[in-house]
Amino acid sequence: MSIPYVVPKKESATFPAAVARSWLSPYPVDLWKWCVPAVRDEVRRLMTANSVDLCIADFLCAVANVPLGGAVPVVLFQHNVEHLIWRRLSELERKPWRRMLFEIEWRKLRRREAEACAGSDLTIAVSEQDRHRLASLAPGARVSPISTGVDTSYFMPDGTAQLPARLVFTGSMDWHPNEDAVLYFIDAILPRIRSEVPQASFAVVGRNPSDRLRAAGERSGVLITGTVDDVRPFVREAAVYVVPLRAGGGTRLKIFEALSLGKAVVSTTVGAEGLGLASGRDAVIADGPADFASAVVSLLRDPRRREALGTAGRRLVESRYTWTHVASEFETLCIDAFVHHAQSRSRAGRRVDLSLERPCSIERGRVLTVRRNESARLHRHS
Repeated sequence: MSIPYVVPKKESATFPAAVARSWLSPYPVDLWKWCVPAVRDEVRRLMTANSVDLCIADFLCAVANVPLGGAVPVVLFQHNVEHLIWRRLSELERKPWRRMLFEIEWRKLRRREAEACAGSDLTIAVSEQDRHRLASLAPGARVSPISTGVDTSYFMPDGTAQLPARLVFTGSMDWHPNEDAVLYFIDAILPRIRSEVPQASFAVVGRNPSDRLRAAGERSGVLITGTVDDVRPFVREAAVYVVPLRAGGGTRLKIFEALSLGKAVVSTTVGAEGLGLASGRDAVIADGPADFASAVVSLLRDPRRREALGTAGRRLVESRYTWTHVASEFETLCIDAFVHHAQSRSRAGRRVDLSLERPCSIERGRVLTVRRNESARLHRHS
């Protein structure tokens, strides 16, 4: 089920109004813009009609539309530690007035994030680092980690010839940390690479690039694709996949996709955070413009090392990060949340069926997932 809803974008006419309204509320704008009354009403109806066994709130922004503490257990799937992203952005921002706005945003986000974790029956984090951060943020909350997964049968090498000295970055370009990363790379890193490898080219693949990013790309001879049907051809033809992120949270699925495609990856520490990658074996981790550029140049000049890294990366995701493996972990955590919720209600004096058949019923369906998209979307699995 999808409920039509136009999300206020940064460059849209409705965005300033969304910012102003968020200032008058306890919500930061990044959550306020996803508060959708129609979604909230439908979720409440489904959860009070005894038609679902479990509700999964996918991302923090979904929680604003989900009632917590009721008869239906809620699992919050935290792909990031959201307030950390905005705190890092505030630390990077040079303009005082923008830094002040980011400061307000991350502090409000931190408060809402703590409340959401505390109010959910289980919070699932995507790394042990994030589990520790969220557990510290909301003492007493139940927080468990899970690995990020990738479809290794879809993201598979196919023998595509590499373009000489082609670099690539993929990601939604309407997400501020991605835009910051690409602009940083174009301004501070790419010139250093081209001073050593003049033929180096760079492709930025992802939806909704801003006018600012398109202009930077045009000035620097960088390919800015915008939305594409399939990112795989762009990654396959690249010699090196770069992840110059300076802000962010959670884990970067884009890195696992690149590794699954057999690509050599150069990432910042922030970009590879929580993935458990060994620098020099699974990928190359480098920080600062000079070190990052040097790592990329070294790989461009060494095809055998690129191939070795790509092979090792593919082997890593096949052994530990396939969808089958991660789905099994996720299912186990959901069943555990259901059982814990039922036991808690039983201890509170409510009549609850704790037979073996009841927890296993969520395997067959009756799971409501609330997640964001270009439209507000509900998924009912039955």
